[in-house]
Amino acid sequence: MDKLAILIPAYNEEVTISKVVKDTLAVTSDIKGTSVYVYDNNSSDNTVELAERAGATVRHEYSQGKGAVIRRMFREIDAEAYIMIDADDTYPVEVIPDMYSRIVDRGIDMVVGDRLSSTYFEENKRPFHNVGNSLVRSLINFLFKTDIQDILTGYRGFSFNFVKTFPVLSRGFEIETEMSIHATEKRMLVENLVVTYRDRPDGSESKLNTYGDGLRVLKTVINLYRGYHPFAFYSIFSIISLIISATLFFGRVWIPYVQTHTVDNMPSLIVSMIFFVLSVIAFFSGSILAAIQTNDKRNFELSVVDASERLKDLRNEGKIKK
Repeated sequence: MDKLAILIPAYNEEVTISKVVKDTLAVTSDIKGTSVYVYDNNSSDNTVELAERAGATVRHEYSQGKGAVIRRMFREIDAEAYIMIDADDTYPVEVIPDMYSRIVDRGIDMVVGDRLSSTYFEENKRPFHNVGNSLVRSLINFLFKTDIQDILTGYRGFSFNFVKTFPVLSRGFEIETEMSIHATEKRMLVENLVVTYRDRPDGSESKLNTYGDGLRVLKTVINLYRGYHPFAFYSIFSIISLIISATLFFGRVWIPYVQTHTVDNMPSLIVSMIFFVLSVIAFFSGSILAAIQTNDKRNFELSVVDASERLKDLRNEGKIKK
């Protein structure tokens, strides 16, 4: 078991991978028991060879997608602390010791490398990425009542408890959104660490599709809000259906009935009753799912305790590298 595991997901990053690995090894030379892992995701260039030559341990994930890579990394690697950094040389490795210290000394579960509070908007040459990052940050902080300053950053530090209790569901770049919301909803300790950002060097291309991946991120936010806050989510549909039902009933059925004492608009009455039933169904669906979610939270707390006990056992057995 490592004291610190540096996790680098990589896909066709031959331009930058050597520098990232070497810089990471240099800055962590004083942290004994550190290992650098490059997880290759079907690269067709020289990423694997260059990473091995630079001193990293290279492993492979053959299922395409960043989410699949992170799932593999989290399952296979045991460490007291983890730092995940992209292979594109856009993040400063100099803050890794600070991230590590926050995790092992202060018990922080996730340290977020915050690009948006520093140089991101000046360095990033893709304007729609800037808009998308700001939109997602504002939406998540509003819906989930959190204060994470950079939702989509690929530079993060994790505790053992976070890694071993995080269920990876996403396959692509929306995985960062999933991490942020999971940490918030499970009441884990999260800190923002402002880091400088530099755009990719010439010859290095982003794998992020602005519109396609952006839509997947928004879909992930909606799905996670439905999963973590089912009562609030279904109450929206309940209230909308109730308003439609009441509007149809009083406007098209009740007012004419008061005047004529006959139901002149039977179709409107039927439709209003259908919307009323839908309102009731949505309300009780949200209530039932909220009760299930409460039980899931209890089970999660037990899984955190199990992960903590496992880490203690590994320490006591002397299985952590020194």
